[in-house]
Amino acid sequence: MDLLSAAFLIALLKIVWVNVLLSGDNAVVIALASRNLPAAQQRRAIVLGSAAAILLRVVLTLFAVQLLQLPWLKLVGAVLLLWIGARLLADNDADADVHAHPSLWAAVRTILVADLVMSLDNVIAVAGAANSAPPPLRLPLLIVGLGLSIPLIIFGSTLLMKLMQRFPAIITLGAALLGFVAGEMATSDTAVSDWFETHLQGLDYAVSLSAAILVVALGLALGRRSGRDSP
Repeated sequence: MDLLSAAFLIALLKIVWVNVLLSGDNAVVIALASRNLPAAQQRRAIVLGSAAAILLRVVLTLFAVQLLQLPWLKLVGAVLLLWIGARLLADNDADADVHAHPSLWAAVRTILVADLVMSLDNVIAVAGAANSAPPPLRLPLLIVGLGLSIPLIIFGSTLLMKLMQRFPAIITLGAALLGFVAGEMATSDTAVSDWFETHLQGLDYAVSLSAAILVVALGLALGRRSGRDSP
């Protein structure tokens, strides 16, 4: 097994590049989940969340094709992602921040769950890049290639978190992005994709946009209710 062969190096570059292109939404959720932590724990949450998410993606990639063929899986994931986006936006409520900072492990758990949901599609592209190498090289490729992506995701998450502190509107846009991704997942589930194609052909974008609006509306409503319920 030659780790310095041209096939390995070319496939490695493909995996790193694909993962960087597809990790924008992951950086958003990592930054959203970590932003309310004490400053000393924010870095740890980003590093732990990014590393765990990459490890999870390696495992998912090994079973990517089989997973994506399971009916209802992406629909369930879409509903879960809608809720995660709404809760992350609700946590931005100023009054709630005063009395309830999320814990480090709660932030890491949120990152993992969201990444699990959002990675269902992404891993297909990564698996495709790995398949260009001989079979014995594929697992090392996934581990090395996705591992090299960790510092890039960490940098993106750190930058986003700083921008969120300066421009709070980015938090709302980040939550809306999670809703948009959830809409895309829902319409591509094997259990309902044919129905969407027959009855709502060409309206996939509208469904995703509606899901983004739903997340923002639900998150703002939850945030206001949390503010009213707090002492």
